[in-house]
Amino acid sequence: MPVMATSVVAAAAAAAAPSVFSGSANVIAVGVLLAEFGMFRQALLRDQVRLYAVQSALISVLAVVVAAARQLPDLYALAGLSAGLKVVIVPLVLRRLLRGVGRDSGGPGWTDIAGSGALSLASTVLLAIAVAAFGFFAIAALGIRSPVLPTAALEMSVAVALVAFVLMIMRRDVASQAIGFLSLENGISLAALVVAAGLPLILEVAFLFDLLVAVVVFGLLIRVHHGKAESLSTADLTSLRG
Repeated sequence: MPVMATSVVAAAAAAAAPSVFSGSANVIAVGVLLAEFGMFRQALLRDQVRLYAVQSALISVLAVVVAAARQLPDLYALAGLSAGLKVVIVPLVLRRLLRGVGRDSGGPGWTDIAGSGALSLASTVLLAIAVAAFGFFAIAALGIRSPVLPTAALEMSVAVALVAFVLMIMRRDVASQAIGFLSLENGISLAALVVAAGLPLILEVAFLFDLLVAVVVFGLLIRVHHGKAESLSTADLTSLRG
């Protein structure tokens, strides 16, 4: 009987132990969420761009992990395309735009963040923590369970998306709002990889194409807004409210 009880306990512990895939996905999801919070603390837009590149690199690594764990070779191609677009091309485009804006203003080529809205930086971070906790526990309350689903990674992907909304709403400059939108897409990509990694490659590529279109649109907005207001700050736009 003691031997049988020991065997049952060992079997239960083995069943409860997370797989390599779940552990890796959860660790990467934590890194993506921390990078999102780091964007609130940066004093320069170039640092936000770097954190977005790091966040996107983590998403590409997760795609490789999912491809190896679930035997989905299409995801290797997706990881390469994602890394090329979101880690290299998008940050490069943003850097060129911001350097051009800085030179037009007589500055060194980079623009300081205009700051948070009605809240201080500390209050904004606390708000982001509260929103992230709400998203995390709301998904946990749904009771979504599966042997192959890293639930914690799914919960953190929702937290990343909600914190990205806070970044877009609270920042008063066009560039930070654009980076918030792009990081929102990273949160969605994180959720898609852990929930529906078997999507056809053509759909995944279509999502990346939409991201490229969004970068072009935000690039035009940055140029036009800076040309009209000679600043990236959107604080003066509040006067247009009816």
